[in-house]
Amino acid sequence: GSPVTTEERRLRDKKHLNEITAARLPPLHHSPTKLLSIEESIAIQIQQKAAYEEMQAKLAAQKLAERLNIKMLRFEPEGVLQYRDGRDED
Repeated sequence: GSPVTTEERRLRDKKHLNEITAARLPPLHHSPTKLLSIEESIAIQIQQKAAYEEMQAKLAAQKLAERLNIKMLRFEPEGVLQYRDGRDED
């Protein structure tokens, strides 16, 4: 066979994909890279780590509460006020 250039191969593969599926990948759009100072990079990493740890802690607490079947309700005992009122009168 004759050698196929990379451009021809790419076009042939693309045509083959078009025949197989109508799905298209969205074009990739990225913002241009930005140089950061070491201080900015460290600050961003610390902020991301703190947010990640907070999210992990909330998720762990939620899973633990679900596992132990704990419900956070307001506790308002009825007898306590009557006991205090009775004692105040004496």
